[in-house]
Amino acid sequence: MQAAPATNNAMITLTLPDGSKREYAAGTTGLQVAQSIGAGLAKAALAIELDGEQRDLSRPIEASAKLRIITGDSPEGLELIRHDTAHIMAQAVKQLYPDTQVTIGPAIEDGFYYDFARATPFSTEDLEKIEAKMREITEKDIPFEREVWSRDEAVAFFKKQGEAYKAEIIASIPANEDVTLYRQGDFIDLCRGPHAPSTGKIRHYKLMKVAGAYWRGDSKNAMLQRIYGTAWGSEKQLKEYLTRLEEAEKRDHRRLGREMGLFHIQEEAVGQVFWHNRGWTLYTALQDYIRRRLRSTGYVEIKTPMILDRVLWEKSGHWEKYRENMFTIEDEDKELCLKPMNCPGHVQVFNQSLKSYRELPLRLAEFGSCHRNESSGSMHGLMRVRGFVQDDAHIFCTEEQITSETIAFCELLRSVYQDLGFPDFHVKFSDRPEKRAGDDAIWDRAEGALKAACAAAGLETELNPGEGAFYGPKLEFVLRDAIGRDWQCGTLQVDFVLPERLDANYVGTDAAKHRPVMLHRAILGSFERFIGVLIEHYAGKLPMWLAPKQVAVCTITDEAMPYVREQVLPALDKQGVRWLLNMFGDDEKLEKNFEEGANQKIDYLIRHHSTAKVPAIVVVGKREAEQGTLGIRRLGSQQTVTLPLAEAVAQLAQEATPPDLKR
Repeated sequence: MQAAPATNNAMITLTLPDGSKREYAAGTTGLQVAQSIGAGLAKAALAIELDGEQRDLSRPIEASAKLRIITGDSPEGLELIRHDTAHIMAQAVKQLYPDTQVTIGPAIEDGFYYDFARATPFSTEDLEKIEAKMREITEKDIPFEREVWSRDEAVAFFKKQGEAYKAEIIASIPANEDVTLYRQGDFIDLCRGPHAPSTGKIRHYKLMKVAGAYWRGDSKNAMLQRIYGTAWGSEKQLKEYLTRLEEAEKRDHRRLGREMGLFHIQEEAVGQVFWHNRGWTLYTALQDYIRRRLRSTGYVEIKTPMILDRVLWEKSGHWEKYRENMFTIEDEDKELCLKPMNCPGHVQVFNQSLKSYRELPLRLAEFGSCHRNESSGSMHGLMRVRGFVQDDAHIFCTEEQITSETIAFCELLRSVYQDLGFPDFHVKFSDRPEKRAGDDAIWDRAEGALKAACAAAGLETELNPGEGAFYGPKLEFVLRDAIGRDWQCGTLQVDFVLPERLDANYVGTDAAKHRPVMLHRAILGSFERFIGVLIEHYAGKLPMWLAPKQVAVCTITDEAMPYVREQVLPALDKQGVRWLLNMFGDDEKLEKNFEEGANQKIDYLIRHHSTAKVPAIVVVGKREAEQGTLGIRRLGSQQTVTLPLAEAVAQLAQEATPPDLKR
């Protein structure tokens, strides 16, 4: 083994991730350790993790510890690359536009941003100039140099530089604390680090867009300009990401929603959806499917009020923990709240009669209409709304039933996701948040019970620390769509708190009263958001059973109309197939999507129905009418397959049948 040069006689032992141990002289740097392991590792190294703390490669290691070399192909390395790129972008902006003030620039999912204070808005041309200047900086391979300053010294420095925002950030640090700054050539910035050894390690990035952002996220403060970018460990990863973005743009549910005639959103109802006939047909088809699945697995459906007195929300704890997201209404001497969730109402239903242990588990389901006061700037089509409906349910059970109910729920969820085209999902275990109800003993019980249930269900989870609900730990089910994006949809939460706060009881085998455990669970989450995910996952080409209009019947000649009216449409109706006839334009004005005398060219009709993503187009001409056949053209295909009427309708009906009804 090659050891690093000694700086004194003291030796330290470093334990590597594979469990092997190596001895080095105290004061050896992370880079020297990497060099002693191999030239390839040294070249790829960006930083180290020492006993769980990330550090620069250049910092001396003074004591024995567990050590891991961080490279760009690890999640930590990728985050570091993005943070470095934000610093490089800030340096480029300062060189090009010296009067601009820098504020905050973190790494985020898939990239980074930096907020700037500048009177003149950045333009697309400015982004091109900034990115070109960044290329110059990375080509120069400028070292990132860590410096430790006193707080007051740093405040004075940035004030002198005209960086009022940066000085304000540093001034909020306690007076007796030092701060770390990083210098890269003529640019210096506040940062706790670590950073890569030099700017030359950062190669694969692109600036994406400019947006507005309030200083410290407060609308009362000044509006800043936020430049977003993306950065990756390789050119291949960057190209793949940009390709995914292009594909995501093609699949944007807002554009497809307009083309397919599904819904719209307007300023007079921010964050709320106007469902058109076709969109509502999709919505109810999905809802009917979920309703059948719930009934078949022992759930009973209820409906609770949309508006509840503030007193109930105070008892449940939501008023204290969730007040800023609740819409309120003044009514005489009362303050009422539009419900942001359904759980307190479900406890009221449970409490209307004293339950026996024999009645548990009791599974109460509701398609609950909820409203949350999200900021208008965060709205995004169906993905982020203020008014939505959850496929919500609450299971009241004994503590001993938590495991069996968790297993049953996971089986149901897995089956539903499979039916909807999402076989690939993973699960996060979210434990106690900082802002929570209930003492540590309660949380220990709840987390222990949920972990035991996961083990019994054979469910692999990754820890999502501090992200539980305020009343209990939860599982978050994250599905993956057709282009590799993750969407958190389903949840399961174990709650010992609300039954206590809202005085829920059941009579046990000992004839005494006991508190039930409350399992909060959802599969889709929000119908609105899940439909947005479905549209983008399928690029609008929904499975026929979900498609609002499943078959478009297009006639080539008026001579075919009697055959269509008297045989084709009745046959489709009998099988429950959703059809439209020679339709283009606003079919919602027509009682049965029927337009008499439409005599458009067949190619126009096919293009129109293809844009609307109708799965099957049935072409009927004189020959089909005489022979009793149908010509079927599938969405995206140029070929027409001709079949006898009965066979064609049977085939279409089979495809139009929801998967649970086929089993």
